[in-house]
Amino acid sequence: MPPFKLQSEYSPKGDQPQAIEALVQGLERGDRFQTLKGVTGSGKTFTMAAIIEQVQRPALVIAHNKTLAAQLCSEFREFFPDNAVEYFVSYYDYYQPEAYIPQRDLYIEKDSSINDEIDRLRHSATQAILDRRDVIIVASVSCIYGLGSPENYKAIVLKLRCGASYERDWVLRRLVDMQFTRNQMTLERGEFRVRGDLLEIQPKDEDVIIRVDFFGDEVDSIAVVDPLSGEVRARPHEITVYAASHFVTPQEKIELAVQTIQAELDERLEYFQSQGRHLEYERLQQRTRYDIEMIRETGFCAGIENYSRHLDGRAPGTPPHVLIEYFPEDFVLFIDESHQTIPQLNAMYHGDMSRKHTLIEYGFRLPSAADNRPLRFEEFEKVVNQCIFVSATPGPYELRNSTQVIEQVIRPTGLIDPEVEVRPVQGQVDDLIEEIRQRTARSERVLVTTLTKKMAEDLTDYLAEVGIRVHYLHSDIETIERTEILRDLRLGVHDVVVG
Repeated sequence: MPPFKLQSEYSPKGDQPQAIEALVQGLERGDRFQTLKGVTGSGKTFTMAAIIEQVQRPALVIAHNKTLAAQLCSEFREFFPDNAVEYFVSYYDYYQPEAYIPQRDLYIEKDSSINDEIDRLRHSATQAILDRRDVIIVASVSCIYGLGSPENYKAIVLKLRCGASYERDWVLRRLVDMQFTRNQMTLERGEFRVRGDLLEIQPKDEDVIIRVDFFGDEVDSIAVVDPLSGEVRARPHEITVYAASHFVTPQEKIELAVQTIQAELDERLEYFQSQGRHLEYERLQQRTRYDIEMIRETGFCAGIENYSRHLDGRAPGTPPHVLIEYFPEDFVLFIDESHQTIPQLNAMYHGDMSRKHTLIEYGFRLPSAADNRPLRFEEFEKVVNQCIFVSATPGPYELRNSTQVIEQVIRPTGLIDPEVEVRPVQGQVDDLIEEIRQRTARSERVLVTTLTKKMAEDLTDYLAEVGIRVHYLHSDIETIERTEILRDLRLGVHDVVVG
């Protein structure tokens, strides 16, 4: 694998050289927490990239929302085109968590819409960090939420090599154990099909089909094929296929998990019976026994993450497995916009627990469901190796814990803060259009902010009617589309973005 190599037409300028040198020295002497305090436009992302290149260690960059994470990921990919820069955020386009409102006796079933492309990127991220060291993962705060065990994820893989012999039925059973689905028609990610001696697998992390040609039980050839055109992209000598789900578990652990779930169910049913709560008794018994049967027969059930403690073999109250555990011990963590990200990391656990405790109390879930949760902040601190907080306005936590606060005030361009000009409300749209035309004549871009999403959409429609290339951007736009809009702004497809 290639080492980290920063590729940019720019070199460190302004305060960047001193900041890079000081922070690298801090990492090399073992400083656990440091802060990069840099004004807007001072090139903090470039500084992070230069630090990664100098220390040559895997890096995790946490941002406080998906849009910022996508922007950072795009910039790091430009800086490191020959290395693995991955994107890890929540894969839900829509998510309604399971909940119960006792005052109204209202149960709200979990409802969600998973973005298949983001799911692919999540698998690509975890597989990259397990396979190589030249990896940067840009993540949102959802990276501290429970994920499958890295040990199980690494253990349950399918490795095939040309010329080696494998019992074909064993290969197919292995794929089923890895949560792949058999489909004899059109393949989707996480599916496989068999036609005679030909096995085709579409892995979860790539838009390719792996075609394995058997001669009896011997692997005759392996080809990586474009799923649309059928063109052969590569003919590797061997391949490794990872599981189609992060919550994958070996069969022996499933049997043990079923026993411990049953034991916890019996204990909880006894509690409800002693309290005379027959409704909760019947509710919990019916739901959990159905889930146990599904796990025993298929290795999976709806809401399997609620049994993650049993499947992982963890003790009650122990922290869940998270993305950070997939990294080697010497990784470097960057927390971007830390004054906003740190409070979010701190609050995630408490918001999740209030909902879970109600579900447990009224017999919708076993008490072990509470262990499917985000990390507590103190647990997050324990798994952090070395961290650099990045912010223009670092908060009290960062300043209190950092061994050094490095300021990056002088911009590489030498520009000072722009002058803020306040203009009258009357005629503001006509004034805006005139300013836009002046900027677009110089091939510049314009960002317009509004008070509401509706106002952003209405203003966009009006500007489009007068011939301006414009698009709106707000929280209702799906994650991938946000990235495309920002990319189009850079490329000049849009001159104006209203948000």
